Amino acid sequence: MMRSAVEWLIIAGVAAGFATAAKGEDVDIGKAEFQSSCASCHGADARGSGPVSSQLKIRPSDLTMLTKNNNGVFPTNAVYETIYGSKSVPAHGTREMPIWGERFNPIVNLPHAVDSYYWQKAGPQQNPEVVVRTRILAVIDYLNRIQQK
Repeated sequence: MMRSAVEWLIIAGVAAGFATAAKGEDVDIGKAEFQSSCASCHGADARGSGPVSSQLKIRPSDLTMLTKNNNGVFPTNAVYETIYGSKSVPAHGTREMPIWGERFNPIVNLPHAVDSYYWQKAGPQQNPEVVVRTRILAVIDYLNRIQQK
């Protein structure tokens, strides 16, 4: 339990760092990640009406209601697990091939271009796991900021 609390403190610190860095650069990294990975189903406004949502058997969730549907607390851990793939969401596919492909999968040779910003955060070892976690935390930060009150 103590380890989990420490891990989330680290995650919260990293997320706060992203928000600060994004403001300093006038770039919303979390929003950009969301738009490129999630908006096709969840919509640009994250309310579940993306361009492919009408073709799905189950309508995508309104991601602006996560806090409201969780008694006023943003469900950081559940969102992280969903994006990372450790929490199963049938509409997202299996962990081996989630709907967003390998974008949030920590493999050694990422199969797509990754912004140099992420590699700077990955440190001298250029650890793909750090890149993946950075991207996920950026999306979580963005989702937390767009919650309905």
